[in-house]
Amino acid sequence: QLQLVESGGGLVQAGGSLRLSCAASGRTFSNYAMGWFRQAPGKEREFVARITWSGGNTYYADSVKGRFTISRDNAKKTVYLQMNSLKPEDTAVYSCAAGAFRELVNGRGDYWGQGTQVTVSS
Repeated sequence: QLQLVESGGGLVQAGGSLRLSCAASGRTFSNYAMGWFRQAPGKEREFVARITWSGGNTYYADSVKGRFTISRDNAKKTVYLQMNSLKPEDTAVYSCAAGAFRELVNGRGDYWGQGTQVTVSS
């Protein structure tokens, strides 16, 4: 079992930045690739970014490429999502997930956090 807890969400103006954190506890964090997802009101959950267990390979949705950066610290059992140049359309609940790298892009994770709200005002 792996427990995931997100933090760092909040209200920010368009053009601003936030850094989300996802802290893991339980089973070996470094065994898993990690991903970030988001879900806006009335919309389906959307893949945002993923990172391999080592941090050596990352992949982003086109909508966030060049603005968001995913990273991880296996010693701290934490994955991060640095979000820059935020837009109102980035407003959503952001969740992290652990699983297989090739599955995360399809929204399939083995473990999920509860999510943290990000609101970007115009």
